[in-house]
Parts: sequence; C-alpha cells; structure tokens
Amino acid sequence: MPVIEVDGIRTRYEMVGEGPPILMFSPGGFDSSLDNWTTFGRYKQLGFVDALSQEYTCIVFDRRESGQSGGRLERLAWPKYIDQAIGLIDHLGLDAVHTMGGCVGCSSAALLAIAQPERVRSMVLFSPAGGVTYRAAQHQRFTQHLGFALEHGVNAVVEHARSTTAGFTKDPRVGPWSAALRTDEAFAERYASTSLERYRTIVSGSARLLFDRDTVPGPEPEDLQLLEVPALVVPGEDLSHTRSAARYLEECLPRAEYWDVPVIEQTPEASTARVREFLSRH
Repeated sequence: MPVIEVDGIRTRYEMVGEGPPILMFSPGGFDSSLDNWTTFGRYKQLGFVDALSQEYTCIVFDRRESGQSGGRLERLAWPKYIDQAIGLIDHLGLDAVHTMGGCVGCSSAALLAIAQPERVRSMVLFSPAGGVTYRAAQHQRFTQHLGFALEHGVNAVVEHARSTTAGFTKDPRVGPWSAALRTDEAFAERYASTSLERYRTIVSGSARLLFDRDTVPGPEPEDLQLLEVPALVVPGEDLSHTRSAARYLEECLPRAEYWDVPVIEQTPEASTARVREFLSRH
C-alpha cells in the first residue's frame, strides 16, 4: 500500500474503486487502522468499502499512531488528526471529498468539515462514539497506562508493547503509541529516552483535552451549529456509541439527516442503500 509523509509522520493509505472520492475515517478508537473497515466489529459485516467502491473511490488510511502509520510523542489532540487528513487529501490533489466516519472517526469527519468546509461535500457519521460511560472509560484507560509507566518506567512500556499485539483499548499498559513503537525503531528509541515527568504531562494532557465532554468528543457545539455541510447521522446503541451522542449531532448540525433505525435493522443491505442514497444527492 502507498505510504506518504504528512508533517514528518508516515501515513499508510489505500484507494479502492473509481468515482467521486470518499475519505473514510476508521473506527476502532486508538487502533484506527484502515483494515478496521473490513475486519473490526460490525463493520466487517457491513462491508462499506466493498459496497461503496462500486461507485466511489474509497480512501482509507491508518490514523497516526495506528496500523502501519507512524507517530510522534506529543500531546495528542484532535487538530493533529485533522492535519493528517488534510495532508493526505492535499497529496492526492483533491479539491473536495465526501467523508465517512465510523465510531470515533465521526469526530474527525466533523472536525475536518469545520476546519475546511469548502472541501467537504457531505459527511456520513455512522455510529458516533460518545457518552458519559465512554468518556469515563477513556480517562480510566489513560490513568491505568500512566500508572504502569510511572511504576515500571517508559522503557517498560516499549518492551510490553512489543511483547503483544493488543492495542490500547484491550491492554491500557501498551499506551496510545503502541503501534508506532512496534513499527518504528527510531521512534521507540526516542520514546524510551523520555523523562517520566515529561511523559506524565503528555499523557495526562492528552486524556484531558481529547475527552472533555459527555457527548461526541472533539467538535465544539457552536462550530457544529454554524456548519452548512450536509450530514447523515446513523445511531449506535451501546455504552460507547450512545443514541444520545447521535442525537447531539443531529441537534447541532443544521443540515443533518437522522436515520432513526435501531442497530438490529441496520443490515448491510439497508445501511449501504441509505448511505448511497444520501451520497447521491450531494
């Protein structure tokens, strides 16, 4: 698969199909690799890339610190994820794209539209992550990771991350930079040499600013309310993808269409048909 550098960070991506481009922000939290569209949870059954690539060019990519993309040891923040997306579409020479987010990818899709609305034709926000329990779980994960690092040292994080294939979601000890630690020796060396005090600040700052609200993290409500990009919002219905998170996006976005269908009825055929119908009008 092609690999480019965006702001000095390796980014792996793939383009599937032909037609108008759709930039697809992967589900999977801190393990948001492009493979998740075909291997992760319910997205494996939904098969969006295979279905949509019959009419569109699906652009899938590993979010920084995920999959085969690289990373940087710095306070993680939503604008940094958007910088990667903008760098990718700039590299591809695309003036405007449709976007689609799954799970936490919905936050990035919305933030890209806020940052550069003229470049986003429409956005599909499928099962957005968010809610009281979701925020608490994210903070707990960072707390558990920081506790492990403070007790055993940053180098122990490197060693543990390389001893397992588990991601941050399943094993908080590996931390949110685990993928880059496994694939980039130079990054791992720089990471291991970081002082514990500096590392504590980076980790605690990332958790506090990434997950600062009990609904969809990332975009400010006032920015959403001023956004004129058409959106299709599809609800989830578990503790990490609450209906309240989806309804929040519907409430804030002036041009939102809400597909009020329970998850059990969001079959591959029905979901693909609804997404295609929405995209065809924009």
